[in-house]
Amino acid sequence: METIIEKVSSVLGQAFTLCGYDATYAKVTLSNRPDLCEYQCNGAMAAAKVYKKAPLTIADEVVNQLKEETIFEQIESIKPGFINICVSPAYLAEFLNTMSVSKQFGYVPKVTNKTVIVDYGGAKPLHIGHLRSAVIGESIKRIQRYAGNTVIGDVHLGDWGLQMGLIIEELRDRNPNLSYFDESFSGEYPSEPPFTISELEQIYPVASKKSKEDEAFMERAHQTTLALQGGNKAYTAIWKHIMNISKADLKKNYDELNVAFDLWKGESDSQVYIKDMLQQMRDDGLTYESQGAMVIDIQEESDKKELPPCIVQKSDGAALYATSDLATMVQRELDYQPDAYIYLADKRQELHFTQVFRVAKKAGIVKQNTDMTFLGFGTMNGKDGKPFKTRSGGVMRLEYLIKDIQDAVYDKVVNNRDMSDEEARNIAKIVGLAALKYGDLSNQASKDYVFDIDRFISFEGNTGPYILYTIVRIKSILSKYQEEGNPILCDKVQVASSDIEKNLELALAKFLDMIDMVYMDKAPHKICQYIYEVSNIFNQFYHSTKILGEKDKQKKQGYIALIRLTKDILLTCIDLLGFECPDKM
Repeated sequence: METIIEKVSSVLGQAFTLCGYDATYAKVTLSNRPDLCEYQCNGAMAAAKVYKKAPLTIADEVVNQLKEETIFEQIESIKPGFINICVSPAYLAEFLNTMSVSKQFGYVPKVTNKTVIVDYGGAKPLHIGHLRSAVIGESIKRIQRYAGNTVIGDVHLGDWGLQMGLIIEELRDRNPNLSYFDESFSGEYPSEPPFTISELEQIYPVASKKSKEDEAFMERAHQTTLALQGGNKAYTAIWKHIMNISKADLKKNYDELNVAFDLWKGESDSQVYIKDMLQQMRDDGLTYESQGAMVIDIQEESDKKELPPCIVQKSDGAALYATSDLATMVQRELDYQPDAYIYLADKRQELHFTQVFRVAKKAGIVKQNTDMTFLGFGTMNGKDGKPFKTRSGGVMRLEYLIKDIQDAVYDKVVNNRDMSDEEARNIAKIVGLAALKYGDLSNQASKDYVFDIDRFISFEGNTGPYILYTIVRIKSILSKYQEEGNPILCDKVQVASSDIEKNLELALAKFLDMIDMVYMDKAPHKICQYIYEVSNIFNQFYHSTKILGEKDKQKKQGYIALIRLTKDILLTCIDLLGFECPDKM
């Protein structure tokens, strides 16, 4: 469906052409002065330089061609050569009625890839440091699907690197008498793991810290990792315990976040491809030796700074993260032939992904025209500006953070509403998740932000609960309207009879431009900006308009159609953000 900006640009383009100017100058944008107009065209300013005319003269000529055009309520040229535009209320109402009966409100993406891999998630027990990858990645996946792509979300577990050797060696130090560490043991290893998820969560950071302080421990972990990757039976049994208990915990926590993956593959799944991949790189002359390691240059002439080569094999023959990531691409190309890859990770990993992407194309693992995107995200900080910690200074498990938010929302709901405890708990779960996700997603992904639970759970301001409260308010109005015996599906948006009504209609019409921008820029925060704007305008409309009390039947039906479309668009947007709305709050 053609957007209003596209329609107005087309009409202006014809006028520019009739006046003897190139139609490309008829670019229309939303007005940056909404107090003066709704849309604007600054093309006369650029055309003036080419056609050697005063910009105001060009703007006057174009506007004179459009005085009788019914799509405009007002179009005028102003100094030094701007064209200010207001669309007619009748055209706007017709546009919204077409949106309301069209699939996805008439949204048709300009650019659509066929198959997209979205790589996000993690492998360790989830703490708050994993929140951003899960929340942003889930939204990106949903946005891609809304645009018509075949999207495959992969948790891509980091299950095969040095961290496994570290865990096994720390376990050996704690429980040296376990059968896994008895070289003479020849039976079947226990089916029950020798640790709980809580113990596993504690083992890894201790082992990681020890490896930085104890060279002998680090070397043991390194050798154990090589043995595991070489098929050692005892270490493989421990590794299976680690993965089984971790996956169960991960799935439980991701379910709480309303995050779902299509694939639960890990680095271990790609190991079978590494040997042939490295040999092919050697045969193609891409690699060279540097201090015993196998490396590939990635430097390009256009680079403004020197980039180090990518190490694809260490001097002792071990693989690295880059090696596993490249082998994973080999596997994905065989299984899915994706047109695009999107990776979510901490923005400090930008160099790693630059190296991997360039090697993948240089080695022919992916096609040259494959779209490869790294979305690096910033840090979630506490009010002190430092990475968020518990009161004791530790890193909080994500499930505890979710519970804290749900409890805080529950206290608000149960103290201010007449409902059962069970109902209050269910509402708190939905609203709490919205508060958490919106609090994160409303920030540009690459930026650090301050996690403020009191602000996030507020029912006022730019928060998830405020958006949900707006939707619930609309649901309540529509429910009362139906209780009066009125069907709502046949109502149509009417020509706006007030400025605030037209403002709401204009805001809803912007959905098509917004969602296309969000898709192209891979920017969920722009959805948050949009629904906050729509919610604010709707609430102004609500407070200034007697919707159910309107005596004029046709006008009342128009109001109902308008707020129904508002609700549908808001619900679509929050679904793309990865949360839902309760029926009451």
